[in-house]
Formats: sequence, structure tokens, C-alpha cells
Amino acid sequence: MPSPADDFYQQATALIAAAREKNQPVIAALAPIIGANLAAGGMLHVFGSGHSEVIAREIIGRAGGLVCVNGVLDPTAGFIENLVGYGTELAGRYDRRYEMRPGETIIVISNSGKNSSPIEVALYAKEKGLNVVGLTSVRMSSTAKTVHPSGKKLHEISDHVLDNLGVPGDTLVDLGDGLMSGPTSTLVGGMLLNLLMLEIMTWMKAQGHPLPVLRSQNLPGAIEHNRQVGEKYKHRLSKQLA
Repeated sequence: MPSPADDFYQQATALIAAAREKNQPVIAALAPIIGANLAAGGMLHVFGSGHSEVIAREIIGRAGGLVCVNGVLDPTAGFIENLVGYGTELAGRYDRRYEMRPGETIIVISNSGKNSSPIEVALYAKEKGLNVVGLTSVRMSSTAKTVHPSGKKLHEISDHVLDNLGVPGDTLVDLGDGLMSGPTSTLVGGMLLNLLMLEIMTWMKAQGHPLPVLRSQNLPGAIEHNRQVGEKYKHRLSKQLA
């Protein structure tokens, strides 16, 4: 009988493969949309409330990633994500400082898809004319009741949906005594975002556009390189990335 860790590994790796196959058409459709906007000087925005911010940070200011990705960061770490109106305020504050421009894309991440902040960030972005991508568990979202007055969930609002194929509760392994563990939303979500980023970069390169890709600052000359590729975007990057 496999151990809980072995069970999780087997199920999780199979889930990653299934999620890649499921989402490949969406990723393929998004790559030219986002790539063309970035090539024209646009930005890619990303938001995740609570633990979903961990997934969002996977593509923000990291080695091997595009410099033109900025995060809508929640200083409360998601503790008031169900306070109606807070997500709208947060998005507005971000917009005033870093700008959400029509034609740009925002990826909004919420495993349950029912909480107020991600729904409001998505709605705000749509009103500004952005392309909204929801990264969520459609299965869990379909069984959970939204807390937002609109009655909508993230996958119902989004222009494009990336489905992490997560189960309700986000855990795969039964530990007994009614306890479950082995979460997958971070693992699968991070993979889907990296697959999307690579497809975007592949499209941009094929179209002859330069790639403003960051290098690890631990490599020789990387700091100078990163400053150079980030120069045109620095007025729109949060301080921690500029």
C-alpha cells in the first residue's frame, strides 16, 4: 500500500498532465492575444487573494520570466477577501498607481472562484477593457456558493478560464479520521502559468519581437541586464520589482 506521500505524488503528477491537456487550447488562444499586447508595450497583470497570491507571484519578477508582469498585491494577505467592496477598492488603488489599460490582460486566481475580492478585481478589470483570465477549479466553483452580491463566480465572469482540475476542498489524500491533505491548486496553477508564459514568449519570438526576459541576479551581468530590459516598464512596476 503506498504511503500518503507516494499517493499524493502519483495523483498530483497525473493531475498536472491532465490539466495541461485540458487547458492547452485556452493557452494556445491566449498566447497571441497577450503576446501582441506585450509586444506593443503593454503589461500583464496578475492577482491572487490569500494563498492564491503564492501562485500569482510565480510569474512576477522572477528569473526566466517576462519583466512586464505586475501583481495586484493585497496588503491584508486575503484576510478580508470576503468584505464586499474591498476588491474594487484594491483594484482601483492599483489602477491609479500602475494603470490598467484597455487591451491588456489580467490573470485572476481563486481556487474556489466564489470569494468577493477576486470577483471584484475581475469585474473592475472588465470595466476598464482588460481581457480577464480566471485561474480556478471549475469543479469546486460549480459546487460552492458565491459570497458576492452579483451572484457570479470567477469562471462565469472571465473571458478565458484556466481550470486547475482541483477537487472540492483542494486535497487528494485521505489521512483517516476525517482528515485530508495533499493540496494541488498551487502545484497545478504554477505549472499552468509557466506553460502560458512559455507559449507567450514562443509566439513573440516567432513574430520577431524582442523578449524582455529577466535573468537570475546570481549570474554575472544579470543585474545590468535586468535593469536594461526593465527600463521601459519601471514606471508601471511595483517598487519591489523596479
